[in-house]
Amino acid sequence: MGRGKVVLERIENKINRQVTFSKRRNGLLKKAFELSLLCDAEVALIIFSSRGKLSEFGSDDVAKTLERYRQYCYSSKNVNNNVEDETQNLLQEITRLKTESESLQRSQRHFLGEELGPLSVKELQKIEKKLDKTLSQARERKTQMLLEKLEELRQQENDLDEENKQLKNKLEEEKCLEATPVAGEPSKAAANKYTRVHPSEPTHFGQQPNLQMGYHPFIPAGNIAGGSEAAPEWLGWTSYS
Repeated sequence: MGRGKVVLERIENKINRQVTFSKRRNGLLKKAFELSLLCDAEVALIIFSSRGKLSEFGSDDVAKTLERYRQYCYSSKNVNNNVEDETQNLLQEITRLKTESESLQRSQRHFLGEELGPLSVKELQKIEKKLDKTLSQARERKTQMLLEKLEELRQQENDLDEENKQLKNKLEEEKCLEATPVAGEPSKAAANKYTRVHPSEPTHFGQQPNLQMGYHPFIPAGNIAGGSEAAPEWLGWTSYS
């Protein structure tokens, strides 16, 4: 037959109570020792009997363990207090930002001409002054941007003018170089003056012009007899005047 359930209550019999205390105390001290030895834990056990007798066990110095316990409790309390303070500050900051955001949204609606009915005359005048100031600043900024753009365009125009002048100077230098004859060679104008041109024969470079004397078989006799001073171009004569 199994053991029945033990009711945990104060033992009224003084002798039985003292015997139970001694047995349970020894077992508790034994368990504390085993826990510190098996698990390498820092254990401190303090027991006071009903008569005020002290029984203690400590894997290390009990006083050091108790001091460590007090420091841990104090630091934990400070950490909890700091967390609570930080949470409170965050809540206050969130409330402030929310209020500021609502105020800005309301001001924006007023600037757009919305929800103006509940406002008084002074509030409307205040909004009007703000709008005039904003408009003036916007116009000043616009004028400044236009002036800056105009200055930039002027600078670009000056750069293009300078580039155009350089190109013109370069073109004039190239023309001067082409017009200057090389030493020992006749100029193009002189070469063209002494070149014979014949309609039926092509002109070859370096070929001397041939001067043909006499009558051409296809020249009408009347024209020759008339003593025309100007020779026809198709004779192939070249003028040296």
